[in-house]
Amino acid sequence: MGAFFAAATGFPTVVFTAALTVVVLFWLLVALGAADAHGHAHVHLNSRAHGDGWGLGGVPVTLAFSLFTAVGWLISYCASVLFVPSGPVGVLVGAGVLTGTVYVSWRATKLFVRPLHRLFPDEHGPSRLDFVGLTCTIRTGRVDAGFGQAEVRSADGSAAVVQVRQTGNDALAGGSTGLLYAYDETGEFFWVAPYDSALDPRTGPGTTG
Repeated sequence: MGAFFAAATGFPTVVFTAALTVVVLFWLLVALGAADAHGHAHVHLNSRAHGDGWGLGGVPVTLAFSLFTAVGWLISYCASVLFVPSGPVGVLVGAGVLTGTVYVSWRATKLFVRPLHRLFPDEHGPSRLDFVGLTCTIRTGRVDAGFGQAEVRSADGSAAVVQVRQTGNDALAGGSTGLLYAYDETGEFFWVAPYDSALDPRTGPGTTG
């Protein structure tokens, strides 16, 4: 047991031992419900970064890092026991082992995460473009080419106040209903037009359902 702790806490394995400790603590928080596997922690432990540039994309960065750390620790531990002597020479050999371990662990992690991609389909976050095609309630006294706000409710029930503009002179007063039909990314506002529910094919007189 003493030899195990000596190797685990000696250079270069101690680098991976420290990282592995963080990984174990993180997954304990996941098990306790204080964090999720994507790194969204209630205690803000991590962010949802992606490892595409390292060939580790397609899975949560927390999973990729955990695999990298676990594989690296195992390789580093075995190499330390077998090849790293004590004394000053051990530091030089240990530095070489550490470099080689990082590379081999990275390559091995790439192989491990590849079959896991299909378990983590891409999820696109909400976008302002999701509001295009929705009706809104005008919240300002007027809407023209340079002024106007409206409240829109998304599919999940949440409401948002957005900037709206119109190209004509339609009556869009406060409390009236409009239709968001386009989004101007440069100006960060929606083009809005008056909405008449009687003309909506989904709810108009011709609707049979």
